[in-house]
Amino acid sequence: MPLTISTTKQRLKAGKMALGFGVHHLRSVAAPVLAAATGHDWMFIDGEHGAFNIQEITQLCIAALPTGVTPIVRVCAGALDEATRALDNGAMGIVVPHVDTAADAKRIAAAFHYPPMGHRSWGGPPPIYGYQPPATAEAQAAINAEILTIVMLESPEAVRNADAIAAVEGVDVLFIGTSDLTAELGISGQMGHPKVIEAYQTVGDACRKHGKTLGMGGVYDEANAARYVAMGARFLLTGGDHSYIMTGANQRVSFFNGLPGAPS
Repeated sequence: MPLTISTTKQRLKAGKMALGFGVHHLRSVAAPVLAAATGHDWMFIDGEHGAFNIQEITQLCIAALPTGVTPIVRVCAGALDEATRALDNGAMGIVVPHVDTAADAKRIAAAFHYPPMGHRSWGGPPPIYGYQPPATAEAQAAINAEILTIVMLESPEAVRNADAIAAVEGVDVLFIGTSDLTAELGISGQMGHPKVIEAYQTVGDACRKHGKTLGMGGVYDEANAARYVAMGARFLLTGGDHSYIMTGANQRVSFFNGLPGAPS
């Protein structure tokens, strides 16, 4: 069976935006179908802050594969064993938070790629090949080319080291965790602060220099999101199950409560 192709990686290589649908509690296999129906390119399965176990993560990943929505899992910082387990069971990308140095990035890239690029262990026939891969060496080379390795920069130290991190072979996306970055900078929640703009410029310059993609997370107001997209952000988390449900529900409730003659 042919390898599942990462439409997200293809879009990023072409310089296009790739839009992510975040899930924290939405466990149903309908989640990737909903993501596809609403024009998203990838699904952000949050294993750091979301309420998922490994079984739920893998079911969401496998369900996503036929939809064209790329299943991407965020693990906890340092949990590389959880990450490779997710890759063995359908994930096509991993987000690792709190990456501050090039040494961190090198360790992550090595863990997520098969030799000779890294040291990932072969876990048997993977779902991204429909459990029918070709010869192992051929399969490993093809999978290496499709997997997205995404490192989150969430501290002033990470921003200072952005050039060295972007230079690491096997890292695809430098994803700014803007919310945590503002907290670390002492300006929590100020997404348009000059220090944040400067951080996006620094990381964006590093990405352009080394042929990597700039990612944006935690920025959901339109003015600031538009600013950072204009500065080169292309791997974009647009929102998640919580925000989408709250926004839609609030709009509908406001509509019905505002109808002429509606009882108070």
